[in-house]
Amino acid sequence: MHDPLLRVDNLTACLAIPGGDCAVVQDVSFDLEPGKVLCLVGESGCGKSVTARAILRLLDPPLRAAPGSSILFGGRDLSALPEREMRALRGSDIAMIFQEPMSSLNPVKRVGDQVAEALILHRGLSRRDARDRAIMLFRQVGIPVPERRVRQFPHELSGGMQQRAMIAMALACDPKILIADEPTTALDATIQAQILDLLRDLRDTRDMGILLITHDLGVVAEMADDIAVMYAGRIVERGSVEQVLTSPQHPYTEQLLRSVPRLRMPRDQRLAVIGGTVPSPLQRQPGCGFAPRCTLAFDRCRTAPAPPLFGATPHLAACWLCDDGPRATRGVREAA
Repeated sequence: MHDPLLRVDNLTACLAIPGGDCAVVQDVSFDLEPGKVLCLVGESGCGKSVTARAILRLLDPPLRAAPGSSILFGGRDLSALPEREMRALRGSDIAMIFQEPMSSLNPVKRVGDQVAEALILHRGLSRRDARDRAIMLFRQVGIPVPERRVRQFPHELSGGMQQRAMIAMALACDPKILIADEPTTALDATIQAQILDLLRDLRDTRDMGILLITHDLGVVAEMADDIAVMYAGRIVERGSVEQVLTSPQHPYTEQLLRSVPRLRMPRDQRLAVIGGTVPSPLQRQPGCGFAPRCTLAFDRCRTAPAPPLFGATPHLAACWLCDDGPRATRGVREAA
């Protein structure tokens, strides 16, 4: 087993509100190894994007990482680095593909110049060399006629090409870690498959560690080596893709898998749903965050502090039902 590229321990992100701090993400821990894909999974509002931004220290006030959070990369704790060193690392060693490329790309700058900017800043290339490198990257990520596309503005590109331009920008400096936040959102099935093929190829050819954030369990089944399931700002289950998809231990993970449509579903069978919604950080109750929506909840789930992760590494679940050992669950991989 390789030493992890990235080790996140007890990451907590707080929202400053009148009267104190409110934890948006709490006690998140995981490792990312070279050449592996770790999928961070959960419904919208579970804290996945906040976790990714906290790793790169891109949280905007009033959000901030709490003291005691540890983010280790190359022997350095990113949470303690001076901002100047952090700026040198962002985009160079750790790169991120943000959600919604149309809102992430600068609308008044040509896309080629936006890719070249990282090369000029981090690699010291001349403008001409950086532009040539941008053309090569556009070709590598499958953008047709790259010599023309580098001169275009974001609104002149389709959604798929915008996403590819974002990937080219992230890959410009050959990062060791790629954080991809919902890279296939709002893309049609064909473009989504092409983007996933590209990410898989990058992982294999560059030995790159990828933190892939998604709520699409089909993408998870296709891409992941390991899975961390988030709910209400906490990781509630963690393990290999085989373990989590075939033997989910947390009721939330199990219900997520059962809510995925299947090709062979009878026409008269209703799609399973998880009742209720993810609570706002300001509305979270004591106890297990999933208890109000869980059909297996009992008194301890509502009155005791949130359960820790139980189980044998690497398969862990934060559920009181796992306190005395793993739950017996039916395999549900076909649902994903």
